[in-house]
Amino acid sequence: MSTFLFDEIIFGPVASRRLGNSLGINLLPTDTKYCNFNCLYCECGLTAKNYATKRKDLPPRDLVKKELERTLNEFRNRHRRIDTITFAGNGEPTLHPEFAEIIDDTIVLKNIYFPNSKIAVLSNATLLGNEKIFRALYKVDYNILKLDSAFDDTLQKINCPLGNFSVSKLVAGLRKFPANLTIQTLFVRGEYNGYFFDNTTDKEIDAWLEILKELKPDLVMVYTIARDTPIDSIRKVEPEKLDEIARKVKESGIPVTVSA
Repeated sequence: MSTFLFDEIIFGPVASRRLGNSLGINLLPTDTKYCNFNCLYCECGLTAKNYATKRKDLPPRDLVKKELERTLNEFRNRHRRIDTITFAGNGEPTLHPEFAEIIDDTIVLKNIYFPNSKIAVLSNATLLGNEKIFRALYKVDYNILKLDSAFDDTLQKINCPLGNFSVSKLVAGLRKFPANLTIQTLFVRGEYNGYFFDNTTDKEIDAWLEILKELKPDLVMVYTIARDTPIDSIRKVEPEKLDEIARKVKESGIPVTVSA
């Protein structure tokens, strides 16, 4: 199935139910996915094994700052609304070596041009053990962090992390947020390379809910695939199942949204 990449550093704004009029920032190469996950459902495609060699193509801090300031100034002059400045793009934004400094620049520019807007980061949460990354994330308004399963085996099948990874380590990083935490979980079923996966079973949901009860996030975002994926043997989850999962989250006292 076809996938797509963002071909600019600054893109959008795009309409988001959660984030409003959201201006995107892509800190990653424009010609390839750059991520330490290889999620089978990723709209940007699969991660090349030699993705790290593309580090030389990451946009430098000064260029990101210049492009963001130019865009914010233009939008202000044209009286266009920006509700959120969102770090997303072609992979994992926290992999950028100047991520923390870029967050600081973005806060300064936001306060100058759109002081009422918010800053969001979409991340797989794998680098929360890096204190510099954590401190940078804690400065933003919305940390939207991925947790697709409570089980290592399931995450290995769906998210296909590159390098050492464990759910326990991921959850330890998420625990560092006493507030300002959104958990985003994509539910999916399918088959790949001879193995099957389904993170909607009772076993999966019960274990996932226990982690949520411990973390007490500000919000849980429940969703399934909505765009083309690099693997055509995965299936989206029906709206009724998503609503059932969301109901269990709500019964646990945690706010939840659903995107079918």
